[in-house]
Amino acid sequence: MKRVLVAAIAAIVIVGAGFGLSQQRNVGVAQAQNAPAAVVAAATPALPEASVVDQDAPYREACAREGLSESECVGRLIWFKATAGNDRFHTYTFQQRIGVLVDWFRVLRADQRDDRFWAWGIINDPACCRPGEADCPAKSLDETFGFDWCPGDDVLLKYVGKSGYVDPACGLKDAALDADDPHSQGGKLDQRHSACDLKFGTSTGALGVRKFPNPRFDAARWQQLNGSMADWSGYSRPLAVKTGIESDQRVSKLADASIEPPFLIGTSCGSCHIAFDPLNPPADPAKPKWENIKGLVGNQYTRMSELLGSGMPISSLEYQMFAHARPGVTDTSAISHDQINNPGTINALVNVAQRPVFQGEVVSKWRKTASCGAEKDADKCWCEPGRSGKCWLKSTRDDDTTPVNLGGQKVVLPGVHHILKGGEDSIGALEAIQRVYFNIGSCSEQCWVNHFADMRQVDPAQRGFAQTPFNIGQCRRDCPEFRAIEDRLQNLLDFFASAESDQTDLEAARARARKAANPAATYARTDFVADLEKEFGKGAVSRGQLVFADNCARCHSSIPESVGGPFRNRDFAAANEEHPRKVRADFLGNDRPTAVTEVGTFRCRALHSNHKAGHLYMEYGSETLRRQPLVADIPERDELKDGGRGFYRNISLVNVWASAPFMHNNAIGPEICGKPANKVNDFHRARYVDASGKLLPEQPDCLRYDPSVEGRFTLYRRSMHELLNPQERGRKRTLTNADLLIDVGVRPLDGKSEKPLLGFGQVQIPAGTSAGFLNGLTHKQLVGDLFLAKRDPAKLEAAGKKQLVPTLQAMADDIVKNPARFVDILREQRDFISANYQTCTQEIENEGHRFGEDLSPADKMALTAFLATL
Repeated sequence: MKRVLVAAIAAIVIVGAGFGLSQQRNVGVAQAQNAPAAVVAAATPALPEASVVDQDAPYREACAREGLSESECVGRLIWFKATAGNDRFHTYTFQQRIGVLVDWFRVLRADQRDDRFWAWGIINDPACCRPGEADCPAKSLDETFGFDWCPGDDVLLKYVGKSGYVDPACGLKDAALDADDPHSQGGKLDQRHSACDLKFGTSTGALGVRKFPNPRFDAARWQQLNGSMADWSGYSRPLAVKTGIESDQRVSKLADASIEPPFLIGTSCGSCHIAFDPLNPPADPAKPKWENIKGLVGNQYTRMSELLGSGMPISSLEYQMFAHARPGVTDTSAISHDQINNPGTINALVNVAQRPVFQGEVVSKWRKTASCGAEKDADKCWCEPGRSGKCWLKSTRDDDTTPVNLGGQKVVLPGVHHILKGGEDSIGALEAIQRVYFNIGSCSEQCWVNHFADMRQVDPAQRGFAQTPFNIGQCRRDCPEFRAIEDRLQNLLDFFASAESDQTDLEAARARARKAANPAATYARTDFVADLEKEFGKGAVSRGQLVFADNCARCHSSIPESVGGPFRNRDFAAANEEHPRKVRADFLGNDRPTAVTEVGTFRCRALHSNHKAGHLYMEYGSETLRRQPLVADIPERDELKDGGRGFYRNISLVNVWASAPFMHNNAIGPEICGKPANKVNDFHRARYVDASGKLLPEQPDCLRYDPSVEGRFTLYRRSMHELLNPQERGRKRTLTNADLLIDVGVRPLDGKSEKPLLGFGQVQIPAGTSAGFLNGLTHKQLVGDLFLAKRDPAKLEAAGKKQLVPTLQAMADDIVKNPARFVDILREQRDFISANYQTCTQEIENEGHRFGEDLSPADKMALTAFLATL
């Protein structure tokens, strides 16, 4: 009886988490975890070999084109190229520790270069070429293992299967020292960690996705497996092709370390943020030029969730849980999963120096100092061995500032920023940038992967049952890549505040487009306003300014009336005369937290929990954040909205014309899609549902990606119409788009057939199940409560769950009697489970933000016209 119950409960774990107990054959173990780094005085690194093509040349040209300073240019190069060692994470750890497979060849294969943007939303590197094309140094795909040829590959390819590669980052020319940095001793001593650990590699052909030669690669084994150096099909082929066993349809060599790929693949922060310049978009999105590329706009087309699940069968629960975000949206906690359906757009970094900062924020963090004095506790103060006065002191203060270099002049902003959708990153801009590197896999084994909640671990007494906070001090000591990035964070922040983040106004974009078509053409402000009024009505722009002042500026102005005077008298486009480039003074968003119940939008993202006390990113959230009052009217249990959760930042509307669709999940506005030539890589899914939550038989057609000036404006106009007319939005809900097949339990082989013990070896969950429900099911609590309901109901009663016991006991009895029915049992108890074991119960994703729906049709048109000018 006990064994049967335990087996049944284990099956529920599979449904809730999609991990574990699935049979995998021939799957090797990960490479040994990196040992803590020995920190010694820096030796002079070997210089990288010279390449026949200077891979940094277009980056230097971009710096000159944008007028970037030395520090800004170094920051840009790091943003575009530095992986900080996450190639190991994306090749081994993600697959073998977390259980999610990436098929990098499927994403990056050179023979589908022209389809790459339309399928994955990623942007082709203009410097790379398809082998065999005219002027491409590589003449065959075999030379590049099926990838694009990119600058630096003449060196890199020599080291596939060999050791000795010197990373191009070793040749980085750092910016001048900051005399105010206590570690530089007045700008006289360079103690920055070796740039080699930034790890640049070379481009894969997609901007922000980098490759490194795998010294463990065995060419003979690769040839035997795939039949060609350029072919990866054997590597990703389901094992069932060879074994004939049905469940092997869901297993491949992608998870098997016995076969090493030719490259280790890493990602830079730019992989999500590099995008097309709204002022100067490419004529062909698949063939951009360098002048069409910006590093900070935010890629609103990226399919990062599908990319990271590209090696998973569509029938896997992992794929259906995570690979369903809209283009330009990713689950902030997809890797560091907090069991909350947590979609968020890629942040656009615009007019960064004008972004509000907050004084008096109570922040506990490590700060640079020249000495630890008498403090010997390394958890309070630590000095890097082999260095002179390169120390950090951990303390709690409320007087932090944010220095940034603008136009060669240091400006000190009086406070800290609130970053992420709910302002969760709130201890400083530099630390927020550093945390992005963790989010993309850097320092995983040394610092944070052991602090994850292991979805397979249901014993609360064991490590991995729940998240624990990783220790920034320990990470600094043990991860050299952390130190390499940390020592250059100011360069990255300077890049954020550089000309590359300056506003990209529609007026300027249209003027540029007309000039490109006819060099003699002119397009003045009066022409721009006339065009808008032709479309939106006479006087629309000036009338829209008043509508904005009366209805929107309370949240979407960074200059309160107490400082800038009445909104009605305000020029929201006025320049900051003290800024070296005189960008718009008003950030058009106050970044202050607003309760999600006031905004009314999809609330699950606001319940994000990774920055809570005791959770993974605790050290990146301020004490002020966690002291925010409970939002009592969020219709979820109190323990799901505590710790400062339940808020959204009032975001900036600068250049909103270029960033539709709207809201943190891109759900308000038309659905957009790529319509790739390879239909296997078409990830668009139906989302419009009826009142009962079922998909409509007739779905509105999605709009194909169009980054042109008028393409962006059309999407903006249609999204504004939905925003201001909620009754015309329809209802959007994300459902699974394939049957989920989950292999469970012990299934001995009888020839090529599996004979599961107890007659129960596979769970099938039909297509059309709520993806949010799968993401948010707290299966560990459910498993524990089912067990206690049968074995020790008094413990549940003592925990305040007395009313749950009868239903839990009945569920457990049903599962024991007929384990094969447990999916039906869960479905029958859906309301009970949602009420007690779900982290967020909201299903409709395009609700809320109904401000403006009562405006007259003319005022709605006027507001749309005015916002297009900002």
